[in-house]
Amino acid sequence: MESTLSFSDRLAEIHLGFDRAFWVANLTELFERLAYYGTTAVLAIYLTEQLRFTKEIAGWMMGIFGFVVWFLPVLGGTLADRFGFRRALMFAYLVMTMGYFLLGSLSATWMESARATLGDKWLVLGILMIPALGPAVVKPCVAGTTARASTENVRSIGYSIYYTIVNIGGALGPLVAWLVRKRLGWGIENVFRVSALSVYLMFLVTLLFFREPAKSGEQKVASVVAAIENMFRVLANFRFVLFLLIFSSFYVVFWQEYVSVPIFLRGYVDPNANADLLLSIDALTVIFFQILISYLTRKIPTFTAMILGLVITSISWLILVIHPSTWGMVAALVVVALGEITQSARYYEYISSLAPANQQGLYMGYAFIPIAIGYLIAGPLGGYLLHEFGDVRHRPQQMWWVISAVGLGGAGLMVIYNYVFKPRDAQGQVAE
Repeated sequence: MESTLSFSDRLAEIHLGFDRAFWVANLTELFERLAYYGTTAVLAIYLTEQLRFTKEIAGWMMGIFGFVVWFLPVLGGTLADRFGFRRALMFAYLVMTMGYFLLGSLSATWMESARATLGDKWLVLGILMIPALGPAVVKPCVAGTTARASTENVRSIGYSIYYTIVNIGGALGPLVAWLVRKRLGWGIENVFRVSALSVYLMFLVTLLFFREPAKSGEQKVASVVAAIENMFRVLANFRFVLFLLIFSSFYVVFWQEYVSVPIFLRGYVDPNANADLLLSIDALTVIFFQILISYLTRKIPTFTAMILGLVITSISWLILVIHPSTWGMVAALVVVALGEITQSARYYEYISSLAPANQQGLYMGYAFIPIAIGYLIAGPLGGYLLHEFGDVRHRPQQMWWVISAVGLGGAGLMVIYNYVFKPRDAQGQVAE
């Protein structure tokens, strides 16, 4: 009969099970997520109120920015493995430092010649692409370090720590943005400069304290060319691609949190609303309710849980049709997060079940694609709906009917997809 470890023994096991690289990498991830979500929390406000772009152009820019952030990790892991995690992290943090600093310096006098030459629209879009490149490298580096710098018996705990840190960063980012912009009165540009400082400090931390974790007998990493070939191989799987496209509807609905919510709240509810502060609600809800929701939904089949999560997030926005207020927004964001919790872990489980034998790792790399496609559509769609229902029809709360319809339509397509294809896992069992 196996002996059960005592609590103190388990703590000792955890203490000894992680190399220093694990803690350093996850510390840098915390500040990288703080910088990213702090920037994203005020980006829509910055583009429309400070730079005076129309809602449509702002939505279009945010859509492209989000697409690049979430699509490039498909290739970023290959680059990180080829050049080493330490060098890749240092490069990523320097790139993000420059990007966030430039984003916060668009009104500076030394930027006037560039604005006159390129025009505000193309200059801003070009600068947005700079910090968008960073997460593509940071994410696979930190996840890879978590795998390499932890022993087998604590690796699952390592990933739990990693995902918890991501959510803590997601909660702190909007809070820091609000503190900088409102409480300290430093202005919205300095939110980006604080983000730049955050990631620059992580460059220094990586330089001084991070040591490359051992590869532990891993297989040789594919070249960039091989990674691109793998991409076409995966995208040739029609059923898999169709599923990714349909499930993108979840993220079309979800990303309205950052695209439409700040503009809707400050433009049509309360011009002085702290939209950035409210955006911390999602991550806080995930942190506090993840375990509970996972327990309550544990017996629901995987595919059903995904559909349920999509439905919950979709109908959450209807709260703003009934009660378009700051408290209505708070309630909507809590329900959005509950839908996210319901489907998120099950989504990755389902992706793994759809992968052919011995290709789970390859297919899991493409789990980010619906997130990217969803952002690409959410931006322009949100901008258009804000203008059409807010500025033209003067009934802004009606836009949320359309957003909810997109998500519910996606849920219906998922039901049809499951009925038609009955996807099976690598063992030939129906992937529920």
